[in-house]
Amino acid sequence: MTTSTTRFLTSTLFSGLFTTGSRSTRLASVRLLSASLLSTTLALATIPHQANAAELSFPHLETVGVSQIKIEPDMANITVQVSLTKDDAKQAKVAVDQAVANFIKRLAAAGVEKSAIESANLSIQPQYHYPSQQPKELVGYRANRQVIVTIKQLPKLNDILDSALEEGINQVQHISLSSSNQTAAIEQARQAAIKDAKQKAQSLAQGFERELDGLWKISYLTQQPVQPVMMRMAAMQSDVAESYQYGQVSVEERVEVTYKLK
Repeated sequence: MTTSTTRFLTSTLFSGLFTTGSRSTRLASVRLLSASLLSTTLALATIPHQANAAELSFPHLETVGVSQIKIEPDMANITVQVSLTKDDAKQAKVAVDQAVANFIKRLAAAGVEKSAIESANLSIQPQYHYPSQQPKELVGYRANRQVIVTIKQLPKLNDILDSALEEGINQVQHISLSSSNQTAAIEQARQAAIKDAKQKAQSLAQGFERELDGLWKISYLTQQPVQPVMMRMAAMQSDVAESYQYGQVSVEERVEVTYKLK
């Protein structure tokens, strides 16, 4: 019985009650009808719960296996941008194009492959000044170009950032660290999480004097590696390159399992 059907029947029955019979008869009928509708509603509400309980009507045990592995980063992905304002749109475009071209030359000299560089984007917007109680005034055009670079030799990161700034790139938007061994680390962490789930299940079953009777269900969602925060230490460091502390990439895995019990 749907909600709309219940409402229709209730409205119909109540309207009939209040048009026929004595006052005492109508009150008694209202009480009877209310009790009937309440029991019907409760019965309908328990059906989904009964169905869910029936899915696992046997003795069972649920455990969660977790693991965490930390690995040293050896790669970096950086996003930098040049943003310049000129009198007209063409001047703005030429200026940012030149800065990006010079930076790409520096990247090539540093051994960065073309396939590791993304720079095919450009945006140009007019810039206005808004005087008080006067029409807006066009003051120039701002052009933006973004460059995304995958650096496979992490020790070169600082030099590459310096070269970007030297060539006119004026915004460092994002730096993320990763490892070339990340795939193997994820598999290692996953197997460790599976082992953890098994050990917990066996320990719990033994503690409650029961025996495992086979695996019933496995739930797994891929976990994203946790990126370390790159911090810069005090400016008084004599070796600027060493002032960048990369931290570690944390790989975490989680698996949920359900075992049947004897």
